[in-house]
Amino acid sequence: MNRERYRLGIDIGGTFTDLVLFNESTGAAHVAKVPTTPKDLSLGFQNALKTIVQASGIALGDISFLVHGTTVATNAVIKGSGSKTALLTTKGFRDILEIGRQVRPVLYDLQLDKPKPLIRRALRLEAKERIGSDGKILEPLDEQDVVDAARIMKHNGVESVAICFLHSYANPVSELRAEETLRKSLPGIYISLSSEVCREFREYERTSTTVLNAYVLPIVANYLERLVARLKDVGIPADLQIIQSTGGVMSQEVARKKPVHLIESGPASGVMAAAYLGRMTGHDNVISFDMGGTTAKVALIESGQAKMTTDYEVGAAAHSGHISKGSGYPIRLPMIDLVEIGAGGGSIARVGAGGVLHVGPQSAEADPGPACYGLGGTDATITDANVVLGRINPDYLLGKEFKLNPQLAKKAVEENVASKLGVDIPYAASAVLRIANTNMTQAVRLVSIERGYDPRNFEFVAFGGAGPLHAGPIAKEIGIPTIIVPNSPGAFSAFGMLSVDVRHDFALTSVARTTRLDLGMISRLYESLAERAVQALKQHGIPRDAMVIHRSVDVRYVGQAYEVNVPVPEGQVSPAAIEKIVQEFHGKHDRLYGHSSEEEPTEFVTLRVTVIGTVPKPQWQKHAKLKKSPEAAVRTKRDVFFDEEDRYVTCSIYDRSRLLPGNTVEGPCVVEQYDSTTVVYPGQTAEVDEYLNLLVTVERG
Repeated sequence: MNRERYRLGIDIGGTFTDLVLFNESTGAAHVAKVPTTPKDLSLGFQNALKTIVQASGIALGDISFLVHGTTVATNAVIKGSGSKTALLTTKGFRDILEIGRQVRPVLYDLQLDKPKPLIRRALRLEAKERIGSDGKILEPLDEQDVVDAARIMKHNGVESVAICFLHSYANPVSELRAEETLRKSLPGIYISLSSEVCREFREYERTSTTVLNAYVLPIVANYLERLVARLKDVGIPADLQIIQSTGGVMSQEVARKKPVHLIESGPASGVMAAAYLGRMTGHDNVISFDMGGTTAKVALIESGQAKMTTDYEVGAAAHSGHISKGSGYPIRLPMIDLVEIGAGGGSIARVGAGGVLHVGPQSAEADPGPACYGLGGTDATITDANVVLGRINPDYLLGKEFKLNPQLAKKAVEENVASKLGVDIPYAASAVLRIANTNMTQAVRLVSIERGYDPRNFEFVAFGGAGPLHAGPIAKEIGIPTIIVPNSPGAFSAFGMLSVDVRHDFALTSVARTTRLDLGMISRLYESLAERAVQALKQHGIPRDAMVIHRSVDVRYVGQAYEVNVPVPEGQVSPAAIEKIVQEFHGKHDRLYGHSSEEEPTEFVTLRVTVIGTVPKPQWQKHAKLKKSPEAAVRTKRDVFFDEEDRYVTCSIYDRSRLLPGNTVEGPCVVEQYDSTTVVYPGQTAEVDEYLNLLVTVERG
């Protein structure tokens, strides 16, 4: 008798830990959602695991595929709680982290403080060596400098070291020798080499990326080690896979060495889930909107593929939907191009100087949480405002497992917002939500309009515990015609982990004008990068015929300080391929920046190879549409406040589990389920499709 096999996705967020168990044979899914345990994140995972095992009755030995998304690396950077780290760099470059770029997050603020370097100056150490930009050794490494640096590191209790020498992307020999010397002097220390972490030019970005890797490496490595041990203790045989910021997965062994790839691990899985849902339902162009307990994340997906970037800053200010360049720590690695702002269910509302109402980015998180949780929080949050307005059922959160206190929510809104603004409590709560929605609308504009895309040509995939609550007014404001609310929106990111492929990215800077390229050399470099990528996937046990290799190149006009990534055709790099690449560059440059100059000379900057190991995807169950009335799904009626009506409106409250494919409900109404609540606003309608998604038709504003 064949045993059933299961896939398990674990998403540990700032407020809740989500876990999805998927039966590969039947397509049935079990969902668990428990509060995150900030002091020991693996404990929240264990609690979720116990909950889902009790609900499904499975044997843990039947789990064949296990994927995890984590915010451990991100939190360590944002909270400044990473390991004690040192930097070893070329003599004369110890201050590069402080010098950075001339970009200022706020142009005219004379009191502005730049992000504090993650490594204090006393631990930014130098060694005499010099490699030219062409890879030639101009001055060999002085190993005595490395020995002296090791002595300082040992005296200061350094746990992790970033080694980043000038032009080591062209020749890593000095970094490799320095690593060998350090390991002799400091056995067991964690070491990150820029030539392994980020083999690209731009000294500041490469140094920052390597330092970030070193800063979080001991923390992530120890966390994953504990998690793997916990999995073995409970009897789960599957190897642990980790979601990367690109939306692919890597083994936990690789993640321990390159944790900088996990900076946007959790949010990336939600974007991949939206892309998979879009492809499955015939909506290849979608905007992913993930609103959880702490943040809201937005990304654009075109032709079924998430947009990528190599220009990202962790910890950058983006509260009002605009990223402030220079306000975070740069990462020069491929990542999903998403905007994350401090607008989640736990985001705190406060009245500042001059009576101005602010919402976020500060969050009540899981501990103590919003005031209505009754765990000691007194600040008014977005969740409290939704409770006051009747949009969240205080007796039904997590299927009645987690009850809220509406009186505490009302008190928090009254004391922190209404009394200070001199308005009634419902209007104060409504103002909180309007500001939060405005900030999130700006984030949608940033990934669409400001990238050259018309949001009216996209569907809006709304998920996360709070996404379906807020999607209606955001979509209406920006002109998106349809909202897709997945079957389990609160755990949708965990679903996304079960639909991703194994992925590795490799890059190498090689600057040359497109009219002077050595095409044979370019082809050989691509072949070398591809071979490295293939070997990386073979370690996952993926056969060669299951691998897909994508090549691209960063192109720019000669003299520019920024590049545009363009795909490279398969096969040998020929003159015809170069012409095609250049023409595509002009077109993409015009769409992104509103202009192009075809008469200007162009140059290649960085060659990139992405290898994807395809794995079997879970297939969601399809249901026949039935012509039945949705009235059987009405649980009760409740007064809900809507700005459109300027009053509380008595609304039907639907039980989503009882809505059938083909059912259509008219707004205003509320659809409740275990892990989320969907508000269908006045003028909107929602239909259940054959995959049990809610398709909300938005009234054009």
